[in-house]
Amino acid sequence: MRLHKTLFAATALATLTANAPAPAPLNLGKLDKIGTVSNRFQAYNVEMVEVTGGRFWAPYDGPADERYRQRPPIDLTSPKLIALAKHLGPSLVRVSGTWANNTYLEAPGETLSAPPTGFVQVLTRDQWKGVVAFSKAVDAPIVTSFAVSKGTRGPDGIWTTTQAQRLADLTHEAGGKLYAAEFFNETNVPTAAPEMPETYTAEDYAREFRIFKAWARKSVPEMKILGSGGVGESGLLTDIPVPGMGNIPTEDLMKGNPNSVDAFSYHFYGTVSQRCASMGIGTAVKEDALKPAWLDLTVRELNFYASIRDKYEPGKRIWNTETAQAACGGSPWASTFLDTFRYLNQNGILAQKGVEVIMHNTLAASDYALIDQDTLAPRPNYWAAVLWKRTMGTTVLASPRSPSPDLRMYAHCLPSRNGGVGLLALNIGASAQTIATGKTAKAWLMTGQPLDTKNVFVNGKTPQLNAKGGLDGLDGASAKVSLSVPGQSVAFIEVTDARNPACS
Repeated sequence: MRLHKTLFAATALATLTANAPAPAPLNLGKLDKIGTVSNRFQAYNVEMVEVTGGRFWAPYDGPADERYRQRPPIDLTSPKLIALAKHLGPSLVRVSGTWANNTYLEAPGETLSAPPTGFVQVLTRDQWKGVVAFSKAVDAPIVTSFAVSKGTRGPDGIWTTTQAQRLADLTHEAGGKLYAAEFFNETNVPTAAPEMPETYTAEDYAREFRIFKAWARKSVPEMKILGSGGVGESGLLTDIPVPGMGNIPTEDLMKGNPNSVDAFSYHFYGTVSQRCASMGIGTAVKEDALKPAWLDLTVRELNFYASIRDKYEPGKRIWNTETAQAACGGSPWASTFLDTFRYLNQNGILAQKGVEVIMHNTLAASDYALIDQDTLAPRPNYWAAVLWKRTMGTTVLASPRSPSPDLRMYAHCLPSRNGGVGLLALNIGASAQTIATGKTAKAWLMTGQPLDTKNVFVNGKTPQLNAKGGLDGLDGASAKVSLSVPGQSVAFIEVTDARNPACS
């Protein structure tokens, strides 16, 4: 098996200099600027339940019907995790998720052995200080949401700001800041978390959002307000409604307080993992991973939420604050090279359509994580994220003309600009495709065999974190004049002589 992989890697590397018919010029210097993204475009989630410890998505080595399994708190002091996260920076770390809706933060001097009534888990002050320290160490300011369960409410049943203020105060005390926040997680399914009010309406949300906004503008004025953070309304939860979830349309939530957020946020999952097969939605199908219908589900969801943004928050930037291969922790192949095509296609197409930030779920928990939670081994999507960071800057360009529908290409100005262009090429077909690159181009070719491998090659080498915290095996290879991209592979290309005026 190792011999087969070595031979494949050598063959893939040889394609960088293979003689091939001259392809049509890409005219990279004439690609129009069509938008911008944040320099923290690729962000990630560390779920609140990771910080506190608790029942999160179970590994696939247990019973077929096992959905959750107890896990200890994540070690955010791990030098290896910090080193890996630094290479994704500048970024954002979102600490939220369904569990955040009912998490109790201890008061100063308080030590609890169980959560108070109306909450489900306890966040210690040291745990949150650890989040702040991690955030500062890796240049990833904190994005969050707040507890809204029964324990946060007064005798009248209305949400109070006590827990939110405590979190803001502790963040400031620890030397950090709250960069942005949604009121609470996935507001269109408010009863998904335990200890939420049995009934919760759009009118309740409108009233409580006004309380939240007034508090936020006074107590944490630098914090961006995001909203409303809906999920699944273009298909996931509407094609087959989920009993007991208490769905409220995002449009009903937004109409109560128009023009009230700094950026419009939403979540996206194309489907669920096998853990949630009993929901009847359907699970991720490995054989569909490279099909346009699967890759483009992200556009359907964006279009749905963008239409609501246009109606109630016109002109506001859009953030995707939670997304991954499949909800409920990801399917077994979410951790493999096969999912890298979806990960990068989503980056490319959403950047072109005006999404400013994408927050991947998660950094290092469950199958959809960028990093294995047990070994801290970087997965293929981690290496894809690093290469995107190095070649795809904040200025978004129109895609060059592709020689084939199987070759999806996205273009940004290089991070260094100077007229240079970065290209991402996704070959989802079986045949090699040739790209005219330019005289000073470098390429990073990602390959893996079989496609559902967790061990990806970059220019025939296995990338890795070295003992000093640097990354080895990511040297670019010269790709003068043209580059042959093998079937079912990914190429990043740096073209420094593109002379695109938008990149000057």
